[in-house]
Amino acid sequence: MPSWKDREGRVMGNSTPSPENIGPDTPLRLQDAVRLAFPAGGMTVSGLRTEATRGRLKYWRIAGKIFTTLAAIAEMREQCRVQPGARLWLRPEKRNLDGSLRERAVWVIRDGPSKISTSCAAEDRAGAERALGDYLASKYRPNRGRGRHPSEILIADVLAIYLTDVAPRHAREDETKQRVLALDAWWQDKTLADVNGASCRAYVDHRTSQRWKSARPKKTGREPRMVTTAAARRELEDLRSAINHHRREGLCSEIVSVVLPPRGVIRERWLTRSEAARLLWAAWRARQVMRDGDTQRAVGRHVARFILVGLYTGTRSAAICGAALMPTVGRGHVDLEAGVFYRLAIGRQQTKKRQPPVPIPKRLLAHMRRWRDRGVSTKAVVEWNGKPVKSVRKGFEAAVRAALSGQNAARNSVNKTRGTSTNTTKIAGISK
Repeated sequence: MPSWKDREGRVMGNSTPSPENIGPDTPLRLQDAVRLAFPAGGMTVSGLRTEATRGRLKYWRIAGKIFTTLAAIAEMREQCRVQPGARLWLRPEKRNLDGSLRERAVWVIRDGPSKISTSCAAEDRAGAERALGDYLASKYRPNRGRGRHPSEILIADVLAIYLTDVAPRHAREDETKQRVLALDAWWQDKTLADVNGASCRAYVDHRTSQRWKSARPKKTGREPRMVTTAAARRELEDLRSAINHHRREGLCSEIVSVVLPPRGVIRERWLTRSEAARLLWAAWRARQVMRDGDTQRAVGRHVARFILVGLYTGTRSAAICGAALMPTVGRGHVDLEAGVFYRLAIGRQQTKKRQPPVPIPKRLLAHMRRWRDRGVSTKAVVEWNGKPVKSVRKGFEAAVRAALSGQNAARNSVNKTRGTSTNTTKIAGISK
């Protein structure tokens, strides 16, 4: 080993000792540590100094010189390990020795060594994605630096701030989260500077080439529907709202515009009086279908009541499902004594939908009072198995298939039919 003598004649080393003489705790100069710990290259003395400054590399300053050890570098590497991001994993089912099911397959969120169950079955991918969105929103802390240029702002941060600040005030927060997840899958690695007409049109093309993930073709026997341009437009409207909120908070220095696709054709045809009566009657007569045939259990009468309220009052589906029989925070309500339907939920800000109070027609008011007196409705106007409903989508679609085969009808179409259906209940023969 080359050497030299100091002023007092002592022999001093000039090179790194042989590797077999170096242990994990042997003090090494940074240039020697780089050569031994990273024999394939890629790391420099400057890089080790940077890690030491950040507090990830332990070092010793002796006689003005910096030393470290191979053990300290191994500890630094462990701290720098990149964990895979949170993702969904379908944990397979478990069976007993006799073949019986012991534990069903379930979606699990994997985040590094952690595994968090979503309690969503294999076919409920949409519910699992909502749970993943909630988990990511609770874990991630977006950058809220003020006055930054659009090129410095990740769209993922903009969407995360929107989920935290704005989405909880939405009437359908889960639907907002679903749309934000779809946006994040496309825009997450882009910045606000990338938002322009070309990228927005590319997003619409991307979404309309996909199928709805919430579809269950194995259960329904029907092919999943393709995402429509209207759905992609609605998601871009959320992106626009998120960007505008971000700018109003003073976090962006420039205005960023989102280019939306043209609106779809406005609906010009609504249910006729006879169609509304057939729809109402089909819902009222719906019976549960089992493998061995139909039963006598009525499963659509709550849908009939929903349709009845929509036809008489011209109210949107969410407001009908949320209508309580007494003043309740977070819900609209009907005053059966004064005959008034207060559609705006108590404590909720008025939006462009407005939802002003409306008088309840006498015939509908008589029905509602009868539902209350007979115990059909105890807490809400529309109930199923004694509990308020959140949505009647499935029951309404079944009634449409039964009454209007080959035609389409939206749940909100019943409120547009109000003017032509003042005597619908008399036509349908429903009085209970």
